[in-house]
Amino acid sequence: MQLKIYQENAIDDLLEKAKKLLGYSGNKKLVFRAPTGSGKTIMMAEFLKQLIKDPEFRQPLSFIWTAPRHLHEQSKEKLENYFRNTRALRCSFFEDLENRRIGENEILFFNWESINKRDNIYIRENEQDLNLSKVLENTREENRKIILIIDESHFSADAPAANKLRQDISADLTIEVSATPVLEGNETVNVHIEDVKTEGMIKKAVVLNEDFKNKLDKGKIKTELGEGSEEMVIKEALKKRKDLLKEYCEEKAGINPLILIQLPDRIGSLEDTMKEKIIRILEDKYNITKKNGKLAIWLSGEHINKENVEKNDSEVEVLIFKQAIALGWDCPRAQILVLFREWHSPIFSIQTVGRIMRMPEPDKGHYQNYPVLNLAYIYTNLSDIEIKEDIAKDYITIYESKRREDYQPVNLTSYHSKRHRERTRLSPLFIKIFLDIAKKRNLKKKINLWTKKLDEEIISDWKMEEIDQAMAGLTRERKAKFKPAGYELQKLFDFFVRKNLSPFYPEDRSVGKVKEAIYRFFQLVFGMDYGKKQEKIIKVVLNNKNKYYFIGTIEEAKENYIQEIFKKEKELASIKNWNIPESLRFNSEYVREEKKKSIMQPFFSNGRWKTEKLFIEFLEKSNNIKQWFKNGDRDATFFAVPYNNERQKPFYVDFIVKLKSGRVGLFDPHGTYLSDFKPKSDGLYSYIQNENKKGKKLFGGIVTNTDQREYRGRWIYFDKTSKELKDNSFDNWTDLNL
Repeated sequence: MQLKIYQENAIDDLLEKAKKLLGYSGNKKLVFRAPTGSGKTIMMAEFLKQLIKDPEFRQPLSFIWTAPRHLHEQSKEKLENYFRNTRALRCSFFEDLENRRIGENEILFFNWESINKRDNIYIRENEQDLNLSKVLENTREENRKIILIIDESHFSADAPAANKLRQDISADLTIEVSATPVLEGNETVNVHIEDVKTEGMIKKAVVLNEDFKNKLDKGKIKTELGEGSEEMVIKEALKKRKDLLKEYCEEKAGINPLILIQLPDRIGSLEDTMKEKIIRILEDKYNITKKNGKLAIWLSGEHINKENVEKNDSEVEVLIFKQAIALGWDCPRAQILVLFREWHSPIFSIQTVGRIMRMPEPDKGHYQNYPVLNLAYIYTNLSDIEIKEDIAKDYITIYESKRREDYQPVNLTSYHSKRHRERTRLSPLFIKIFLDIAKKRNLKKKINLWTKKLDEEIISDWKMEEIDQAMAGLTRERKAKFKPAGYELQKLFDFFVRKNLSPFYPEDRSVGKVKEAIYRFFQLVFGMDYGKKQEKIIKVVLNNKNKYYFIGTIEEAKENYIQEIFKKEKELASIKNWNIPESLRFNSEYVREEKKKSIMQPFFSNGRWKTEKLFIEFLEKSNNIKQWFKNGDRDATFFAVPYNNERQKPFYVDFIVKLKSGRVGLFDPHGTYLSDFKPKSDGLYSYIQNENKKGKKLFGGIVTNTDQREYRGRWIYFDKTSKELKDNSFDNWTDLNL
């Protein structure tokens, strides 16, 4: 799996802080906060693999992984799959343990809630002597530190019984993993939701009751749909599903969007009544039934049409389920959530919307041409909705602003950053560069294909680093005569590559690219198929007479690769005919303001910057302005010009102003002029000059007020190069006469 940039950063952070805490005495806690859909399990798997292989950390480790409900079984399956090729860690249940102990680099998985019960078979003493206390005792006798991982810790991990169990386990390090942690840690690692959105792993936002007015009153959201019936809520959800399906078809994505209708976890006999009512509405009004496969049910003791519901092209259109049952369940095509008044709580948190956050094709990320597909939707007739003070407050949008119907296109060229993953890992580009360098260095004539002896220094280094357990149990004499082959030879080759990867982190993907480059070289130059001649190729590479030629080629290839990536990072992507978005959505931090000349109606503001607020008042008073737009500051949605500050970056200009004369102004107001604005000012100046040569009618620049305290002076802007800027003087600034 190709790790995302934020995942690599989180793994590095986890490694650093875990090693630090394990170096202290006593029981320490590490909190890992990551939003739903960010890949918490994959990040933890890669972190554990890197921890046990870290050459700076020599302490033998055993692991316990706990999770609520049946999530521990899903986690075990995921980790086993992740470690399938490397065999880095062993995943076990209690019955899989050997000698009633957790082995080195072994993870014991169990259900947190069941083990929490004092009469559990693995807690109480038994004839087989297979209980948690004995297992922990046997494990510690072998001088291994124990790391306890509590997955989805917000479920009962802070209950009194859970605290008692944590004390009994007395792990050297406890790692709490959740989108909403409940424990306090000695250290914390955070994955921010904005980074996860940027990588296209999750939706950009969740929309609450689209096309219905929502009003925030004393911290509670009152929605126009709150007066509607269950039938009306279902109708709106199905209408949105139809719209989304049309967009997916135009995108040719092959995705059938899924509606989730969530029943309350505990409503007694009301559950059956509500379930039957929903089934009847779907069948009578929309021909969505269990029989035709369009309706699935996932309730306690009732699993209907659920087998393939997770597949993107599944024919199931609606799933009735419970949150408790669906814990840890992933269905990326789920995009609409329906909740009714009888739901157990009107408080929304990130856990509420977790099932509809994922993007259905994370490798593709967000859809550039169909922005509605990048959103998730909630329809509910709940009243007095509260949004919990966690990341959901920013993620759930309750207001919508639409572009005015009399808007005339501006057709501006806009720029935005490309996503560059190559900085921290090798991409397929490295293979091409390696082959070019090998040809330039005449590597073909320098290496000896007929050598048989492996370099003893390589084997010695391997023993020192102990990167694998392949030699475990061998005596010193047998180690001296050790002749690696097969799996052991592969590990030697891996170690050789890892040792020569700096400054790139030696993760599996980058290691694989170097190995693939070497195999490709032998195939192209010598006709040696690595599938048949793999051992022969490795022995040739690692031989003392040859290895330095390969090291030199790898080093030069890395240098050229870095130069190519640096060139790519200087580039920005562009949109030739950018126009102001048709609609924008805002969360509960924004308030509605009456602004007649705003292109977006109604206008919403968070009132963060005084300068912007007063500049808007200035724009509203002008008789020459037709419309203005308050720009945003992210991705390709909003307008940006390129500027240079060590490398090319997008400058999101705050305001786009359309004059009645047809001219378009680009303005970025600031309270005081700072030298930091020089590169941006030059970027905006160059952009305006270049676009006007193509026939545009643009003007603008950095804006300020001559009265820096009360803003009662003249509004002026700088429309020259920064070389002409005079310190502490507005002499060569231009009056903004609008």
